[in-house]
Amino acid sequence: MLKSTLEQWRMFKAVVDAGGFNQAAAVVHKSQSSVHHAVQKLEHAIGVELFENTGRKVQLSAQGELMYRRATFLLNEAQKLEAVATSLQAGTETLLRIAVDIIFPSDLLYNVLNKVSEEFPLLRIEIEETVLSGANSMLNSGNVDIAISPFTYPTGFSEDLCEIEFAAVAHPDHPLHALDRPLTLEDLKSHRQIVVRDSSAERKVDVGWLGADQRWTVSHIRTSVDIISQGLGFAWLPIAIIKKELEEGALLPLPLGNNGGLRKSLLYLSFEDGDGLGPAARSFIGELRYQTMNLPSAHGMLQPCGEPLC
Repeated sequence: MLKSTLEQWRMFKAVVDAGGFNQAAAVVHKSQSSVHHAVQKLEHAIGVELFENTGRKVQLSAQGELMYRRATFLLNEAQKLEAVATSLQAGTETLLRIAVDIIFPSDLLYNVLNKVSEEFPLLRIEIEETVLSGANSMLNSGNVDIAISPFTYPTGFSEDLCEIEFAAVAHPDHPLHALDRPLTLEDLKSHRQIVVRDSSAERKVDVGWLGADQRWTVSHIRTSVDIISQGLGFAWLPIAIIKKELEEGALLPLPLGNNGGLRKSLLYLSFEDGDGLGPAARSFIGELRYQTMNLPSAHGMLQPCGEPLC
């Protein structure tokens, strides 16, 4: 038989998170004496002192720090268990929330969403367009059910989804093209690079070559495309997104030698707990996996000076 209860562990965690018994009481909507009593009963039941006496300030003991980490895991698992039960009770979900990094091919995403909507006509779908660590940040905060991100999700499930190819590009009249020779990264340093800002509200990440002395940072890839289409800089952009501009000659790949003008980014499909996903979410994941299996390479679009870049 268990010596402690989930409610006692919840009170203990609340005291730690809030920074004291009075503060925790306000958070959990209980009296201070009730919270204090719950923690005292917990300590007596498990035979471990969770806090040290340091005047008025609440401070975890060494044993308490270990128990706090385990309690956090336990409470998170209990929440997931209830979420699974809710999903089973509700049957098909009515809302599916997805965070998608903006480098993911939009046409492919639309096709997947259309297939899911045909199967679940009453399903509402919310798409959050994110950059870099933004998708995982939203998944971690519980604001979405599924994330497509260039980073693995450390506390849940992640699998390789697809590779996205990037090219260093600029307007045909940009001074870098006027050099009329293979470029080096040193050549890029003296020219403006356009980069897209990480959409995460937490720790922000920079990805890609960032050696330019001057950078303009924008919030969306389309803004970057508009800027470099006017000859105001160069950028690393997903080839699938700038297909039209490449075909029309509005943008040209920079002739960096030895495929230096190409790089790849792996995208990951992530979610917290597969058991907590409903039928519509599972259908989305299945269709997404199927369609990304046949995602074509974009190398053929890169033909500066009449020759493929790679």
